Amino acid sequence: MGSNLGIALLLGLVGAFAIYDYAIGTNYIFRPLVTGVLVGIVMGDVRQGTIIGASLELMFMGAVSVGAYIPPDIVTGGILGTAFAIGLGKDTGIAMALALPISMIALVVNNLVFMLGTVIATRADKYAAEGNAKGVFRVMNFFGFIRCLSAFILVFAGYYLGSDVMQKFLDSIPAFITNGLSVAAGLLPAVGIAVLAKMILNKQLIPFLFLGFVLCSYFNAPILAVAIIGIIIAVEKSGLLAPKGAAAEAAVNTIAEEDEDDDF
Repeated sequence: MGSNLGIALLLGLVGAFAIYDYAIGTNYIFRPLVTGVLVGIVMGDVRQGTIIGASLELMFMGAVSVGAYIPPDIVTGGILGTAFAIGLGKDTGIAMALALPISMIALVVNNLVFMLGTVIATRADKYAAEGNAKGVFRVMNFFGFIRCLSAFILVFAGYYLGSDVMQKFLDSIPAFITNGLSVAAGLLPAVGIAVLAKMILNKQLIPFLFLGFVLCSYFNAPILAVAIIGIIIAVEKSGLLAPKGAAAEAAVNTIAEEDEDDDF
């Protein structure tokens, strides 16, 4: 019990730190790829944490905030899904099956926190009208603390109170269902990539999509090599290494091409 409490506390701190990332420049520490490694360190299995985190990253790749849409809580879902899978000796399929519903449940709590944030923001508006910059800064920090605290409580309580329940639940699932979840886990990353591709793909990028497919499928090029080729193409297309005048012209041409593809 004491060991379980200690792990729950550390996982809660990982959750709070992941949310704190928004206050230090959004370095994407909150993504499952990073939190999976941190959970692996806490659970004593960095390799499995990295593998599960990478799989969850693919699944949640398209889970981004657009306009008023708030995506599932990938921090809580990613941390608890990885922790439960490692702690219970399960594979990536179980981690994915657990992470998605957990992230949706945590989203409900996050919505309540954001509703509280709108109330707190009125105090910041009052300070701003008075020209009190320090007051606005204090309000921002206070709401940030509430966000970190809510993440800590969700992760801590979820693991500490749910590990035994989750073990009994998973033990009661028939083998054919867990096997099906493992198969489905292989499809979920493709869904995540498809959602992301739908957001960023245009006529200029489609040839490069098929280029990557050909390199991997027919030439058996490793993923790292394909990624390096992609970086080289991106640098060349953006004019990053070109003279200043040429780089500015390339940027203008790129914007014009994107405007033409708005209806694609």
